[in-house]
Amino acid sequence: MIELENVAYGYGGGELLSDVSLNLHAGSFHFLIGPSGAGKTTLLKLCYGALLPTSGTVTLFDRNVRDLERDDIAMTRRRVGVVHQDCQFLDHLSVSDNISLPLMVSGRDLQAEAANLKELTSWVGLTERAGALPPELSGGERQRAALARAIIMSPDVILADEPTGNVDWEMSQRLLRLLLELNRMGKTIMIATHDLALVRAAKSQVQSRVLRISGGRLQSAGADL
Repeated sequence: MIELENVAYGYGGGELLSDVSLNLHAGSFHFLIGPSGAGKTTLLKLCYGALLPTSGTVTLFDRNVRDLERDDIAMTRRRVGVVHQDCQFLDHLSVSDNISLPLMVSGRDLQAEAANLKELTSWVGLTERAGALPPELSGGERQRAALARAIIMSPDVILADEPTGNVDWEMSQRLLRLLLELNRMGKTIMIATHDLALVRAAKSQVQSRVLRISGGRLQSAGADL
């Protein structure tokens, strides 16, 4: 589904990632670990075409990202749901309207999608907060709203960047359960995190691959946890 082959990426002449190869196949579950600044967010951006590699090949759903026009990139990204580390919302819109923004941007009939939106809002536990404005939400509620927005288009792949970074352990577990359930539905999941306790908690519940970025390179880390 998403494949990186000998990929490198650098900022301002310096190389942040080098010789990175990765294959996110259908239904797989991955953790991406490493210290702040190691390149986790950059790697996620490469995985959905927000950045182009300095060298190497990124293939998104059997197409080389360098061959994609702007409209092709937009269509491809609909197949990838991204939960950003600093989830941003339009503060003048309700939680429900923020979650449905991808539907609006893609030209979907919002009335026809109303039942799906209601079901999804319930699934992430935000039914009673659907009419609230983003500034009124707790950290955990914001993360669950961000997850709902990321999957409203029913993407094949979900990439989550530090989704539990600003919430307590109980909420971390709740978010993890939602991501595990998505994986059981056949979705491909990759979570970038520095929370090794979260990784250990997940490993008892799902067959997952743990990858570490160290020195700009990607390596398997499962045996070290």
